[in-house]
Amino acid sequence: MKRISLASQILIGLVVGIIVGTVFYGSDTVASFLQPIGDIFLRLIKMIVVPIIISSIIVAVAGVGDIKQLGKIGGKTIIYFEIVTTIAIIVGILAANILKPGVGVEMDHLSQTDIGSYVDTAEKTESHSFVDTIVNIVPSNPISAIANGDMLAIIFFSLIFGFGVSAIGEKGKPVLAFFEGTASTMFYVTNQVMKFAPFGVFALIGITVSKFGITSLIPLGKLVLSVYGTMIFFIVVVLGLVGKIVGFSLFKLIKIIKEEMILAFSTASSEAVLPKIMEKMEKAGCPKHVASFVIPTGYSFNLDGSTLYQALAAMFIAQMYGIDLSITAQISLLLALMVTSKGIAGVPGVSFVVLLATLGTVGIPIEGLAFIAGIDRILDMGRTVVNVVGNSLAAIVISKWEGNFDPNRAQRTEALSE
Repeated sequence: MKRISLASQILIGLVVGIIVGTVFYGSDTVASFLQPIGDIFLRLIKMIVVPIIISSIIVAVAGVGDIKQLGKIGGKTIIYFEIVTTIAIIVGILAANILKPGVGVEMDHLSQTDIGSYVDTAEKTESHSFVDTIVNIVPSNPISAIANGDMLAIIFFSLIFGFGVSAIGEKGKPVLAFFEGTASTMFYVTNQVMKFAPFGVFALIGITVSKFGITSLIPLGKLVLSVYGTMIFFIVVVLGLVGKIVGFSLFKLIKIIKEEMILAFSTASSEAVLPKIMEKMEKAGCPKHVASFVIPTGYSFNLDGSTLYQALAAMFIAQMYGIDLSITAQISLLLALMVTSKGIAGVPGVSFVVLLATLGTVGIPIEGLAFIAGIDRILDMGRTVVNVVGNSLAAIVISKWEGNFDPNRAQRTEALSE
C-alpha cells in the first residue's frame, strides 16, 4: 500500500479541521480540547528554530571564512529586500484604489474587537526608530537574545562566532564539529516533529473556524477577497517575474515548498516552516551560507505579504470612513510603511502594530482597526504564505546573484555522505 505523503496528510488535517470547526462553531468546549494540541505543535517548532539557526549560520560562516564575501551578500540581501517589500506596498495601494474594498461598507453592521493590547505594544515601540533597530541587532547579552528569540541579534552573534571559529584555525575544528553535529541533529529532530504537523494543523484550523465561522466573513467579504486576490497576483505576477529574471520557475519553487505553504497557511506561523525552508532551499541548490543567512534575516526584513496587507488595510479603513487620500497622502503612506514595517520587526502582532504606528501619520482613524481585528487571523494565514514564498525565492535570487546557485549540489552532498 502506497504511503500517504506528508503534504497530503497536512491537507487532510486542514480539511478535517475546517469540517470540525464548522460543525462545532461557537463551541468553547471543542476549542479547549484542540488548543493544547495546536500549542504543543507550535512550541515544538519554536523549540528547534533557534538551535537550527545558530548552528547552521556558524557552520556556514566558518566554512566560508571570508568576511568580505559575507558582507557583500548581506548588502545585496538588504537591497533586494527593500526593493521587493516596496513593490509589495505599491501593489497593496494600487489594489485598494482599483478594487475599493472599503467603499460602501456600513460600520453599523460590523462587530468591533478590542485592540487594547495592540495599542499598548504600539506605544512601547513608537519611539523605536529604524536606527534603534540597527543598534539592537548587536546583543548586549547573547544568552538573553536567545532566550527572547530576538532573531536579528541571534543572527549577528552567530555570524561573529562563525568568523571567530574560522579565524582560530585548527583550534576551532572541535567547535565546528560540535555545531555541525548540532545542525544535523536538529534537522533530524525537525523531520520527526513534522510528523506531528497534520495534528497541529487540524487543531489550529479547527480552533480558527470554530471561533470565527463562515458567517463572520460576510460583512468584510470584499476585504478578504481583495487581500487574497492581491496576494495571489503578487505571488504569480511579481514573484513569478522575479523568478523568470533569475532563471528559476516560480511553479518549480511552489512544488518544492508545497508542504510548507500548506503548513504556513494552516498555522499562520512563519516559524513553523523556517527549518524546513532552509533545508529545502539548500537542497534546491543554494549554498548553505546563503540559505542560512538570507531566510532568517528575511523573517524580519522581507515580509512581502505583511507589507502588502498593511497598505491595503490602511486604504480600506480610509475608504470605510469616506476619507479620500490624495496622491501625496498615499506616497506618505508608502514612505511611512517602508520605515515602520522594518523598524519594529519581530514584535508580536506586528502587522497591527505597524498599522497603529502608521495610520495616524496620514490622518486615518486608528479606531478603524477594531473593525478588522476580528478577522485578522484569516488574513494572517494568507500573508504568512506570501512571506514564506518571498523568503524562499530570496535565497535563490541571492544565490544566483552571487553566481553560486548549483542545483546538483544536493545530489553530490548526498553521494559523499553515503
